[in-house]
Amino acid sequence: MAEEANDTFSAAIAELVRECEKYRDDQSTDREKVNEFYDGDTQAYIPEQEGRSKVVSRDIRSVTKKVLPSIMRVILGGDKIVEYLPVQRGDEEKAEQATDYVNNVVFPESNGRVAVQDAINDALKLRNGILYWWYDKKITVSVSRHTGLDEMSLVQLVSDDDVAVLEADQSTMQVDTPQGPQEVPVYNVKIRRREEQGLTKVRAIAPEEFLIHPDALDIDESPMVGINKRLRRTDLVAMGYDRDLVWGLPEAKAKDDSEEESRRREIFSHGNDVVKSMQEVEYYELYVRIDEDEDGIAELRRMVYAGGIRDEFQLENEEWDEVPFADVTCERRPHQREGHSLADDGMELQVIRTVLLRQTIDNLYWQNNQQPIVREGAITNPDAVLTPTFGKPIRVADDVPDVRAVLGWTQIPMVADQSFGMLEYLDRELSERTGITDAAGGLAPDALQNVTAKASALMEQAGVGQTELMVRTIAGNLVKVFKGLLKLTVKHQDKPRTVRLRDKWVDFDPRTWNANMDAKVNTGLGAGTRERDMMAMNVVNTLQEKLLLAFGAIDNPFVTPDNLYMAIDKTVLSAGLPSSLPYITKPTPEAIQKAVQAKQGKTDPEMEKIKAKAAADQAKAQSDAQIEKMKLDNQLIIEREKLAAEMNLKRYQIDQEMQLKRQQNAIQIMTREQPTPVHIGGEPG
Repeated sequence: MAEEANDTFSAAIAELVRECEKYRDDQSTDREKVNEFYDGDTQAYIPEQEGRSKVVSRDIRSVTKKVLPSIMRVILGGDKIVEYLPVQRGDEEKAEQATDYVNNVVFPESNGRVAVQDAINDALKLRNGILYWWYDKKITVSVSRHTGLDEMSLVQLVSDDDVAVLEADQSTMQVDTPQGPQEVPVYNVKIRRREEQGLTKVRAIAPEEFLIHPDALDIDESPMVGINKRLRRTDLVAMGYDRDLVWGLPEAKAKDDSEEESRRREIFSHGNDVVKSMQEVEYYELYVRIDEDEDGIAELRRMVYAGGIRDEFQLENEEWDEVPFADVTCERRPHQREGHSLADDGMELQVIRTVLLRQTIDNLYWQNNQQPIVREGAITNPDAVLTPTFGKPIRVADDVPDVRAVLGWTQIPMVADQSFGMLEYLDRELSERTGITDAAGGLAPDALQNVTAKASALMEQAGVGQTELMVRTIAGNLVKVFKGLLKLTVKHQDKPRTVRLRDKWVDFDPRTWNANMDAKVNTGLGAGTRERDMMAMNVVNTLQEKLLLAFGAIDNPFVTPDNLYMAIDKTVLSAGLPSSLPYITKPTPEAIQKAVQAKQGKTDPEMEKIKAKAAADQAKAQSDAQIEKMKLDNQLIIEREKLAAEMNLKRYQIDQEMQLKRQQNAIQIMTREQPTPVHIGGEPG
């Protein structure tokens, strides 16, 4: 706890620290419980019984390990994790430089990937992960030996003010010169080099080291935010603080340490300087909003204390530009700083599942190892029954007619198989609560057999929905981190730096960059599966191809060279490769202009092929139309001739019938008979 202060200002700081420490300590019980459930150490919550199953279900660990790889792949899987965006005219080129420099130099050097992964892991388990970024300026001391130096080399080696000679000896060595062999002096030295090194760093803060006011709804609006941890005196001196001041600070008091840690601290409690340098001191790095100059407006100040919150223990006190901490949460809670974790959803189910698993296994144990029922004195070697081994006989007394009369087994009902349905229900309930399904972490090869493609897609979309929301929430949290890294880079890098980027040496000078540029964390195409991302990019590539064929590659209003390169880059990333640089080269504007001018001077063979094919298709269509017209004309002529022939035949038939009728009527008149009717055109019916 913070030491009492003597003056009003330090007293106010000490009171804020006490409130923050109390809030942190109150939450430590929940953190310890979650870590115990994650590690399967649930003895305090699900007591084990002697002789019974002690199995522990690890549902919290299971869902965390299932979703963490997907989140890490989407956020940190590409080579361009963050992009900086211009905020005013003229920032475009500098924004591209800042993007390349932070992604390829600052973030890797600061060990950012490990820090982000640790913070996401804390968020999944403990509701909030805390990221902290700073410019680490330390003094390092190294000792080295150098032998066989000539006088000029020795002078160059020890001319630096930060080099101290510890040992030196001189000898002679014979060398060949134009004047003949000569003896020249050579030197062997042992030196100590004291160097001051600075590096931008980011790391995940352990929750037990983080201080924040209990009333805070946001880190930036908290009256106090800071770090409380223990550092050795040598670490404080390496950070640049005065040795005499550090040696006068009180040693940290013992907390609830283990016996081993207490003994270790006693070893370093002696008075000699060698041991005292390893003693631990309570260290506070605080970012406080306080009106120190009494102008009515609270300013953000960075205050560093060691040994307690007192004026004499204050190491730094200066105005500051931002709070270098960021919360990382996987699920937000409205109007609260703390998020919602997977452990909040799964701990209750882990208890139920553990109890059910233990009872199920106990029942199986009883089935496989039944309890014997023995008549006392009837079996001469009872150990064969109590501790049976394969092939060992059971001997009964001579007066026992039937062994079944003296030896039996308890019959325990088999109920373990009825537990499997309950276990499946608990799996579904855990998926419903957390939103983490097999689709979020990868399906078994036969998981979707006999399932339609549409049903499979709906299942997959539902499975990755919660993961996608987590990714977008985490990406939003990381924006502040990358903006902070840019500010530190602009603030502390006081000279240009040459780095190797894309197989070229590039100069970067952050001093001219706008430190307030916006940042965007790339999350790829979403938090879905790799196959889903590939399908989406295939649709984009197909659409671009059609637009290029329709409007041409030169001055295409829909697809530019930058659009093409971006689509290719995203396709490579969605395939799981970290970068497209080894496979595709991004063309420069000059190269694009040169290619356009070259194409304007000659006909594109591919376009000629397309035009020739279109002309051939048109000619073929015209020929087919003419042939079809000729067929129709011929058919019409045939039909017309056929109709004329039928008319002539009909007319001939009618003439013959009329002549026959006249002849019949003449005969009947001569014979005075009744005339026979003749039907023109044939008999009716």
